Amino acid sequence: MASSPVDFLLRRPPPRRRRPPLAGAFFAPAGLAGEPLLRALASLAASLLAAPRPPSQRRNLDALMRRLALLSALLDSALEDDDGEAAFSDATNLCLRELYVVLFRADLLVSYIASAGRAWALLRAANLAASFRDLDAELAVVLDVLPAVSLRLSRDAAEHLDFLRACCRRRVPNQYYDTAEAALRDGLLAALRQFELGQPPDASKLQSLLARIGISDAATCRAEIDFLEEQILSQEEDTDLLLVGGVVALLRYSLFSLFDPGNKKALLRVWPSAGNRQRLLSWSCSDDSSFSVPKEFSCPISLDLMRDPVVVSTGQTYDRPSIIQWIEEGHSTCPNSGQALADNRLVPNRALRSLISQWCGVHGFQYDSPESNEGMIECVAASCSSKTAIEANKATARILVRMLAEGSDSAKPVAAREIRLLAKAGKPNRAFIAELGAIPLLCRLLLSSDWMAQENAVTALLNLSIYEPNKTRIMEQEGCLQLVVSVLQNGWTTEAKENAAATLFSLSVVHEYKKMIMNEPGAVEELASMLTRGTPRGKKDAVMALFNLSTHPESSGRMLESSAVVALIESLRNDTVSEEAAGALALLMKQPSIVHLVGSSETVITSLVGLMRRGTPKGKENAVSALYEICRRGGSALAQRVARIPGLNTVIQNITLTGTKRAKKKASLIVKMCQRSQMPSAMALGSTLTVVDHSLVGNTTLRRAASFGSGELSSPMSISVPVP
Repeated sequence: MASSPVDFLLRRPPPRRRRPPLAGAFFAPAGLAGEPLLRALASLAASLLAAPRPPSQRRNLDALMRRLALLSALLDSALEDDDGEAAFSDATNLCLRELYVVLFRADLLVSYIASAGRAWALLRAANLAASFRDLDAELAVVLDVLPAVSLRLSRDAAEHLDFLRACCRRRVPNQYYDTAEAALRDGLLAALRQFELGQPPDASKLQSLLARIGISDAATCRAEIDFLEEQILSQEEDTDLLLVGGVVALLRYSLFSLFDPGNKKALLRVWPSAGNRQRLLSWSCSDDSSFSVPKEFSCPISLDLMRDPVVVSTGQTYDRPSIIQWIEEGHSTCPNSGQALADNRLVPNRALRSLISQWCGVHGFQYDSPESNEGMIECVAASCSSKTAIEANKATARILVRMLAEGSDSAKPVAAREIRLLAKAGKPNRAFIAELGAIPLLCRLLLSSDWMAQENAVTALLNLSIYEPNKTRIMEQEGCLQLVVSVLQNGWTTEAKENAAATLFSLSVVHEYKKMIMNEPGAVEELASMLTRGTPRGKKDAVMALFNLSTHPESSGRMLESSAVVALIESLRNDTVSEEAAGALALLMKQPSIVHLVGSSETVITSLVGLMRRGTPKGKENAVSALYEICRRGGSALAQRVARIPGLNTVIQNITLTGTKRAKKKASLIVKMCQRSQMPSAMALGSTLTVVDHSLVGNTTLRRAASFGSGELSSPMSISVPVP
């Protein structure tokens, strides 16, 4: 599932994902030499000295600043002594360029520490100390080869240079080890060990420890959690995911046990009201704001920032929902160029998506990549799998469930949101949240007049339902199914309705619950309505739920009377959901009235043939199955209609060569049924499928494939060649 926009509203946007300090190659500004290069160096050193010092790595930062102060004085002296007439030697310019690279790396290191979370800096203390050590070594090498004579330094400046060289070369035991930071890190690890033993740390001691780290209120605690989660997702090679996940769980426990995150008024002072939410979610270029979205990042159709940029056949890029809507409205041309679209394929523009993500990071916006959600969930779940994280999350869940039961009206939406997030992070969380009694309390919030409460509650139920035993808990909870359907019908937000549909999809996986869902008044009707008029994501949730329900042997009548069959037929023209729609129709065509409803439209048959041509292997199989049911159950008249479809011969041949085993078998049966219909066009179809390439006549397998009338085609070696 794509993450809901409520995450954007309720959660402070995480900081930009940053590369580790000193990673990568760097180059000095091209074309600089002599005095201009010297001035660039002096300016860079001065800006480093003037920048605020972050609280982490203070000992190493202080030592670096002392070296930079000496270097800055040396550069200023060189500039004062330079008369601007004599040019530097090539060796001197080379050394100065290397010095520029070292200073630039120092700037990156300081910026990284300043932007990093305090807890992250403690966990990475050894790595950061190593970066300072490497920086000193690089600076020492450059200064050792720097030709002082060429710089025409004064005697005092030359002594400055000698002293600076000595400082950089000096090595003493534990030179880069900060005892104060080590003590804070040890305290953090001790708190984690207490959770591992099943005993939460003492509240006053934990609060004192966090205050010394720099986490003193709900806002700073939330910012630390966000930053650590971002590092989990970045998956640096040497990151200890279990350790970082344990610290995230500890901080989330602290957020609710020590601070006051349930103050909704404070949240709404930072985040927009429901009335302004759509405007902020779209990041419209026309919006009055202190920044504007670059034109290259805006969809030419909606003029909004693209979340899922895709390339159409003309080479133009659009946001996926916008171009899908454009095509669904019947347009067959490219909106930008006016050229005809060769096909409806949409290719993800990953390069542009990466640039948009970086731009959002710079401006502090959350940007969710549609393709990364599954990997992100797996990564977060892995980080929460340690005993420490499980115990800390369990303690947090107890607090959250108590907030749902006894908290104020402003605290309950926040509690529901946190339960929603916890339920995303692994099976153990879903299990103990339900065992603590969260499901009945979340069901009550489905009736809330607060859109935040309702949306977070239904999404929390969706995440909990992924765990199989929780499906039973939800279905057996009195009135819960009815409430989920009521959100699907009348939810306050689009996201709430979509997640209600997704909840029905999740619950319908269990065979015993399919009939219960179909018998719930309004359930199938609303799914059909969402499939027809919903957003691309909503349509996907709806068609998957309808597909699951269609597997029940008694579903045909209910699907027909609820207009779900009509919605599925219309969806065959929508590439986003056509494959699932074809599969559902194939299952439903056990009833003659549905067969004739589906097969009576030549457009439907053409859509199925088109899906056989361009779909995924599973999509092609679904389309073949639907066409097979039309021919098998629709009688000679419908088989004749299928046989008359232009291009069917070529498509059938491709399926028999490249399709799945089941698709090959049903494709051969379609040919046989078309032959039996005794129509001239069908006979022509049969004749084209009975000719063998004589250059391959020695192959007995191919000879057996020469006539589909003599047996089913199932061998992957079979081939048929049209009449030249």
